[in-house]
Amino acid sequence: MKRFCIFLLTVLLTFSLFGCGDKETPVLWVAMSPDFPPMEFVGTSPEGEEQIMGFDVTLAEYLAEGLGMELKLVPMGFEECQDAVAKGQVDLAISGFSWLPQRAKRFNLSDTYHASDNTTNQVLLTTAENASRFAAAGDLVGVYIGAQRASLQEWLISEQLPDAYAVPFQDLQEGVGLLLNGKIDALAVAEGNADAIIAANAGLAKAEFRFTLSAELTDNLILLKKGNDSLTEKVNALLAQAQAEGLYPQWYALALEQAGITHGD
Repeated sequence: MKRFCIFLLTVLLTFSLFGCGDKETPVLWVAMSPDFPPMEFVGTSPEGEEQIMGFDVTLAEYLAEGLGMELKLVPMGFEECQDAVAKGQVDLAISGFSWLPQRAKRFNLSDTYHASDNTTNQVLLTTAENASRFAAAGDLVGVYIGAQRASLQEWLISEQLPDAYAVPFQDLQEGVGLLLNGKIDALAVAEGNADAIIAANAGLAKAEFRFTLSAELTDNLILLKKGNDSLTEKVNALLAQAQAEGLYPQWYALALEQAGITHGD
């Protein structure tokens, strides 16, 4: 972990010194919150080095190559990713984002991409003994549910579970810790995240309750600065190309392997 901390510091120092508009060396600066396995997370390369990997990393690499630019990942918190795009500090953010009305007002949103149903289904992670107990909204009155700040899950709790107590946090691992230590009763996450967390933590399970998602919430997209229509058009063209080439299932299978997830039960 020490090597990765040094890597983060180097990236952030480079980012702060040179910004995102170097005209001599075209660089694609991408903000990413690496705490969402298998979409983006810190893993170990075959060479034994810690690095950010996952579906969205492969997607970012594909976009950079298609744009003829050098990729620079800027790891930061999930909420900070959104602020960095809005302020023009990075070119775009890729971190398992879904459509939300407030995001549509604040950003240019790319066309959607669909990694897997497990990345778009939204579930409650809880203890195994509570999995069957939390089956419907009526079972969650007064229950403490954790959700990452500025996330789809936080919005879904407010919309669909107004009688539960939402407990916001910054980092997904913080939320897992709250659940494991009994500080919250459940954790709202994408199903793929739940699978990864369950694989690493015995005694946790997905509750029977499921959030209801409208069509616009069922895929992921990329955040770009409001008004950056030229880059948005290029990104959309590359997303369409990746879909036509059938790359998404391949990338997701690789991400599952990288994250050590062998099934989606």
